[in-house]
Amino acid sequence: MNLDDRVERIIKELDEKKAEELEVFNLEDVEYIAKRVVLANALSGKHTVALADHLKEKLKPLGEEFLHIDDSEDWVVIDMGDILIHIMSSQIRQTYSLEEFLTEIGNKKHEEVYDNE
Repeated sequence: MNLDDRVERIIKELDEKKAEELEVFNLEDVEYIAKRVVLANALSGKHTVALADHLKEKLKPLGEEFLHIDDSEDWVVIDMGDILIHIMSSQIRQTYSLEEFLTEIGNKKHEEVYDNE
């Protein structure tokens, strides 16, 4: 299964369990620790942990590796090597503005190509 299919499966599982504001960042062409980053909002602290547990339960039998999971009630980060998943409360997501950071990283490659023309 290719990377995009794997990400789609993650999105599907999160969506089925009521995760909100799902967003995927493709960082394949820039220097970053993962090729894709998935962001999702949880409805509550318990929902954050439940979503992470659900992903492990559904994806491990399909061969997905969970290299590291850093979890708290408000924010769970799942490292799958080439995919990073952030599941967080909307308050944490607003506070840390990961979308801005990831968009900026993604745009750096575009700016480098543009500057070299």
